[in-house]
Amino acid sequence: MIDAIRRNIGLFRGASFNRAELEIAIARASRQATVASAELEVSSGRSGGVALTINATLSDQILRADRGYLVSGDTKDLPILYDSEGTIIVGKLETLTMLYGNVDAWYGRPDLFLNGNPLASGNMAGSGASGWGEGFIHTGLYGLTPIGDDIYAYGGLSGIVSGSAGTELFTDESRAHFGVEDAYVGLVGGQTYDSGDRLVWNASVGRKRYAIADSMIIGNTASNGDERAALQSNPRWAADMLVLGQLRYNNSLFELFYLDPDELPVVDSRTRMVGLNVETPVGGGFKLGGSYIRVLESGSSYFAQTAPNPTTAKLGRKGLEVFNARIRWDQPNGDFFGNAEFALQRNENFDMHATALAAEIGYQFSEIAWQPVVSYRYAQFSGDDPATARFERWDPLLSGGNGEQWVQGINHFKVFQDSNLIAHRLQLRLRPTPMVELVPQFWVFRADSATNLGGNPALSSLGSKELGYEANLTAKWFISPKVMLQGHVAATFPGDAVKQATSGGADTWWSAMAFLRVAF
Repeated sequence: MIDAIRRNIGLFRGASFNRAELEIAIARASRQATVASAELEVSSGRSGGVALTINATLSDQILRADRGYLVSGDTKDLPILYDSEGTIIVGKLETLTMLYGNVDAWYGRPDLFLNGNPLASGNMAGSGASGWGEGFIHTGLYGLTPIGDDIYAYGGLSGIVSGSAGTELFTDESRAHFGVEDAYVGLVGGQTYDSGDRLVWNASVGRKRYAIADSMIIGNTASNGDERAALQSNPRWAADMLVLGQLRYNNSLFELFYLDPDELPVVDSRTRMVGLNVETPVGGGFKLGGSYIRVLESGSSYFAQTAPNPTTAKLGRKGLEVFNARIRWDQPNGDFFGNAEFALQRNENFDMHATALAAEIGYQFSEIAWQPVVSYRYAQFSGDDPATARFERWDPLLSGGNGEQWVQGINHFKVFQDSNLIAHRLQLRLRPTPMVELVPQFWVFRADSATNLGGNPALSSLGSKELGYEANLTAKWFISPKVMLQGHVAATFPGDAVKQATSGGADTWWSAMAFLRVAF
């Protein structure tokens, strides 16, 4: 029965998580298996990402009666609004309220690290203490209906109202913004064979979120902050346009996509890309993946000091190609896990050879108190070597996700993103109770090259490769399946490169944050 529920829900390890779509899948599963009720619990996975638990109560018969708030008037049916004869409509209402504070943001020198930044205006966080509040409301409708034998049409439409007030990292201007978030339609179909094998195809188009694997290359398909407010709560994820085709056979996945990210207007690079992604388990706890991405259009450029003459060249992102390979391992019936990823970038219009690699190993002490999970990750994103005519600086594209994926350092990431960077991360994950999680991290950051053109202008040329260190602690309290409280405290210590750039005037950057998220 457990396997039947999993097949009917159609959610597999590594898939992107959309709560509204999963509520639809659970409702649909209740119509096709003997499930009387099901409740979704969301928590963090042992190596990052989201861990989903579905608590199902079984029945001796398949659910037949129509249900949903619009049918019954019972709030217990929410978020299901309508469920009848295969047509399912669910509502979405999510709110978040956040308080954020800094002491000596930008190492106390915003005049240097924000000089020329198009997002900076008015006063901003800097020397001394500062703080602000922000939040958002995300609401919408999502639905699915049968249109043929084992073929369903689905879609989603939602909007986000966001606001910020106080002295944040780039401005002290209070502002509010409304924008459409999800706006997509799609078709999904498939077949389950007598052998238990399952084939699913899925095609969608519109405003929708997309990520590949752990988001090292593609994760943040929308931008926040500036006129959209909510800089740190990051409510927007949907690309301006995603055309996605998926074919899944059991746990093997093949994807083709066209992607136009939703960038901030003031820094819109007009980047458009296409790509393919494949993932498959190979036994023994191993899973392989690979992807290819090609940038069709872009107004973004790189800057390089080319040899043999010390001149600065401007090189366009258009024509960029990315080749990516990855492997993940979870010890069968054990507590070890590991993953590794390698990527190569080239450009059809000039000589480019940039690389990125990452490797992580971890272990969960599942038999002792708090079930600690300890892991170490090494990541390297190449910088440019001015002694060669070839361009080697890694383009981070849409890398990101969250602080346990590719936002490397709560404070440090704001100054030095995933390019020309070597990062060591030691992470511990603790569960004092099933509903409370603590995630301390310690980081060491170095530059791959002393040439940092294209990064923060104050750090264009580095006198040292020692960038700095960060220690942070994130705490999560899953109060209920629909309510979560999270906070962090972080201290970022400047390395010699930052100290030299500030003529010795760099202070330790402290930050603290707390937010309450409620999903009705």
